[in-house]
Amino acid sequence: MADAHLIVRPPLPMHLEHPHDPPAGLGALLKDVSGTSVGNALVGFVFAASGPVAIILAVGTRGGLTEIEIASWLFGAFFLNSLITIAFSLAYRQPLVFFWTIPGTVLVGPALAHLTFPEVVGAFIVTGALMLVLGLTGLVRRSMQAVPMPIVMGMVAGVFLQFGLDWVRAFEQKFWIAAPMTLVFLALTRARRVALAVPPLIGSLAVGIAVSAWTGDFAPAVDFGSALAAPQIVVPDFSWQAIAELVVPLAITVLVVQNGQGFAVLTAAGHEPPINSIAAACGAGSIVAAFVGAVSTCLTGPVNAILSASGERERQYTGAVMVAVFALAFGLFSPLFTRLLLAAPAAFIATLAGLAMLKVLQTAFATAFQGRFGFGALVTFLITVSGVSVINIGAPFWGLVIGYAASRLLEPKDFRDAAP
Repeated sequence: MADAHLIVRPPLPMHLEHPHDPPAGLGALLKDVSGTSVGNALVGFVFAASGPVAIILAVGTRGGLTEIEIASWLFGAFFLNSLITIAFSLAYRQPLVFFWTIPGTVLVGPALAHLTFPEVVGAFIVTGALMLVLGLTGLVRRSMQAVPMPIVMGMVAGVFLQFGLDWVRAFEQKFWIAAPMTLVFLALTRARRVALAVPPLIGSLAVGIAVSAWTGDFAPAVDFGSALAAPQIVVPDFSWQAIAELVVPLAITVLVVQNGQGFAVLTAAGHEPPINSIAAACGAGSIVAAFVGAVSTCLTGPVNAILSASGERERQYTGAVMVAVFALAFGLFSPLFTRLLLAAPAAFIATLAGLAMLKVLQTAFATAFQGRFGFGALVTFLITVSGVSVINIGAPFWGLVIGYAASRLLEPKDFRDAAP
């Protein structure tokens, strides 16, 4: 009779992890949802829909993408990734929010200067296939350890630096927009108790919108007849140049930088994120989202940190489902939100994106240069910032390759000390 109480689970492919408990159904979800989880979900969603979206807009406009293409990108980033979020959060009863890789988005900017968008989409698909294989075969942990984190963060610091500089330049372009947004961000960051209710980035966003509207710099022509999403299917062009330039840096930013951050915050909160299954989901999600022009899928660190910071651990998964519900709505109305945001002044987008990147940029510099592999990280950073292109392959790739080689040559002791 004891066997009657065993949980029968369908077999999962290869190395994918089984959930410890049965998946949560609608009844369990409604029972476990709380005011805390809904509040955390709202804060997490607004964070994702502010600074990170500003980065997509900045990269897309700089890369020559049309408003329709950017709206389609946002549809994939929000709507499609939310479906993965709901499935995983219910299956594993953990807050597992999937969005898009911010470092990967930044990598796309320089690539669009000499690659076509279909070529970039082809690289997205190859990256997704690589991550899917790594997840299914259980090689994720080994691949995450292949390149030392300081060298990876040297590349991240290099690609993010431009956003920090654009934030500073925004003061010269439109001081009356950049200055109030920055002052409110700093004040809320300082007032930690207030920041729990009003996150600094959200306060900066609200002030920027108010000032832009007051000065007449923000007057969008809203057409509600075209508010619903109409995803644009992009036919990929698999060019060796794009694959060589983007696939390895994209895979590293997803698996090492983004997923690694997500794993860290969830583990610290007492969860056990399924590393292989998440990598496989990021791969499959990246392949699907690529066809509507969206950059690679990842497990988000900041939003999962918000969701797992308070409330009962066993009920935190409900916050992830709520985030996904909000994101589904955002994705469905992505053309409307795209038009609203693109109507904002360039200084508004630059300030919001720059402020969103400050903490990440600080962490990247600290991780890259405060310990081992410092010389390799410096070489990686300098080559990435230089923007040089060799045999039509962009600087971030060469930064990783040459920085790693320089570190292997001149810092062998660091590799020996870091070996497990």
